[in-house]
Amino acid sequence: MTFSIDTILEELYSLQRLGIKVGLEHTVQLLNEIGNPHKKLRLVHVAGTNGKGSTCSILTKILIDHGLKVGLYTSPHLKKFNERIKINDSQISDEYIATFFNENKTKINEIEATFFETTTALAFNYFKDQVVDYAIIETGLGGRLDSTNVIIPKVCGITSISLDHTEILGDTVEKIAVEKAGIIKEGVPTFTFEQKPSVLEILRKEADKKNSNLDITAESEIDVIKSVKDGTLFNYSGLEFELHLIGDHQVKNCVLAINISKKLLGSSFDISKVKKSVKTIKWPGRLEKIKNKNMYYDVAHNVEGISAMIKTISNSHADKKVVGLFSLKSDKNIKPICNVIKNNFEIIILCHDKSGYLLKTTVLEKILNENNIKCFSVSSVKKGVEALEKYDDDYVKIIFGSHYIAEEVYTATGKHFDTTNN
Repeated sequence: MTFSIDTILEELYSLQRLGIKVGLEHTVQLLNEIGNPHKKLRLVHVAGTNGKGSTCSILTKILIDHGLKVGLYTSPHLKKFNERIKINDSQISDEYIATFFNENKTKINEIEATFFETTTALAFNYFKDQVVDYAIIETGLGGRLDSTNVIIPKVCGITSISLDHTEILGDTVEKIAVEKAGIIKEGVPTFTFEQKPSVLEILRKEADKKNSNLDITAESEIDVIKSVKDGTLFNYSGLEFELHLIGDHQVKNCVLAINISKKLLGSSFDISKVKKSVKTIKWPGRLEKIKNKNMYYDVAHNVEGISAMIKTISNSHADKKVVGLFSLKSDKNIKPICNVIKNNFEIIILCHDKSGYLLKTTVLEKILNENNIKCFSVSSVKKGVEALEKYDDDYVKIIFGSHYIAEEVYTATGKHFDTTNN
């Protein structure tokens, strides 16, 4: 078969013109047209505002290390579309993407399926064809009306819930919690960890309504022994774990993944394998060290994510000053973000992406100036990285605010990023 993956992806991305549709109707219709592949899968569903991707990644690694064939569906990608759909760390092939899209293009257009609805159907079909033991599914937006919520999983996981996408999900944490709780299914066990009491109350009510056993890990059950530049050492359930993702928030995501894996694996659960999985996990774009020991890239783009990022850097680099390279999408609530970054950075360098997807620096600079945040703009991510490099080892340099500058960040820093897809 002859095909151009660039042409196929251009057509797929063009479906973004249809915007974000909250609701399951089109997804159900498209899946029905292709034989309902999701009904032939054993699935895990994970929702939350922050930490979904990390939790799914750790869980996937644990299951793989127990000898299972595991599909992973996450979004967005950092550098290449294929990253969204993986089996045992191998990305979906260009050929499969092209074949699926060409075979189903007429149905997709007739239904007016969006980019995410189509991608979700593609993932389910791929996992079915490849006969995975489990497929780990991360919600895209919200939960209740997210395209992925057509599934009946074996287990649900809910990560930290906070404010994001307020124009769609609601303007309070409680309203957002209702949307996230929408993934809870009748009789399906749900795992989460301690967070805002009003959020837990909403999760409890929904779990009770659905006869779902809600397992909540208390903060007192986790003992962080040491947080350093290379990761975190912590105790949980009487056992010591070494996690090479940085930050206390990642410890909670890790514990959530461990608990879900224990439920799935049952008597096959091997703690020595789990420890190895936790120790060797890598998840790009999460306080990822790049260029040199004091430069990091983090995709944090909302108040909770950026707060956790700042706290982690403050703990692990207490003796350093902090400078940032910042970009942001226009749909983010920037006022509370300004409150978080104010007084935590010596200076903020502003950039936007080459595709014009993010806020222009002129707009961003005006907002930061109005909030008395010291900043200046550069013309590109590359120029921003060059500006960061001028600061010596007395500084920590953090590139943050968006997934959408990842390719430019990796190119500018000469960072190797694995884009193999077969």
